[in-house]
Amino acid sequence: MTVGILALQGDVAEHRRALRACGVEPVDVRSGAELDAVDALVIPGGESTTMLKLIDRYDLREGLVKRIEAGMPVLATCAGAIVLAARVSDGEPPLGVLDLTVIRNAYGSQRESFETEVSVDGVGTVAAAFIRAPAFADPGPGVTVLARWDGRPVAVRAGNIVAVAFHTEITGTTDLHRYFVETIVGEH
Repeated sequence: MTVGILALQGDVAEHRRALRACGVEPVDVRSGAELDAVDALVIPGGESTTMLKLIDRYDLREGLVKRIEAGMPVLATCAGAIVLAARVSDGEPPLGVLDLTVIRNAYGSQRESFETEVSVDGVGTVAAAFIRAPAFADPGPGVTVLARWDGRPVAVRAGNIVAVAFHTEITGTTDLHRYFVETIVGEH
């Protein structure tokens, strides 16, 4: 099973380290051919507007949507979750493959960033960094909430997709990546 990291912008190196700690040697994905060569994909945190513009510039939107809708396992953190959402409070149009609304910067600006622990169903308690983090709202019927913070969903699963509003790849926690590799990728 080949796991790729969408390597257009964001926490690529941090996800690479986390996946390697789980025994997976990831590959970078920047083109349609590279996307076609992977069985699963991580979409990192970073800057969602920039990521979406680069997805369009490199003509990846249609391929990403098709592969994800066909069941390719995907782990998305922070901005990666915004990229997948069906609806977003503002910014570039997302891919629309995850039936929820994302509220950008719901937990404040860069200055209000914080680390905490979040209990994620099926994963356990993880160290989570909320950096200009989004919140999730209006999850559709196929979306299961795995964790809440401050009363709002911050981790969800919709079949082959796991999306979180925070970062674990920068906290040194690999439990979320292990869950993705062993459970989500393992099921598909």
